[in-house]
Amino acid sequence: KVQAKEKAAKKASKAKGQGKHDHKAARAQQLKAQCSVCKAPISDSKALKQHFEAKHPKLPLPAELQ
Repeated sequence: KVQAKEKAAKKASKAKGQGKHDHKAARAQQLKAQCSVCKAPISDSKALKQHFEAKHPKLPLPAELQ
């Protein structure tokens, strides 16, 4: 029983390091901009402008989006 647990732990530790993709880091690279009002991460300036117009229509558009 102890040997089985050791074998399973060893197998799990090997599998943990192989082929693991860091999704959070990859997503963080894609999200370049951030909404100045709600701090939502946005992929690019065009999407940020669309977000701002849809979610914050009463507020004036920031200078960097005009």
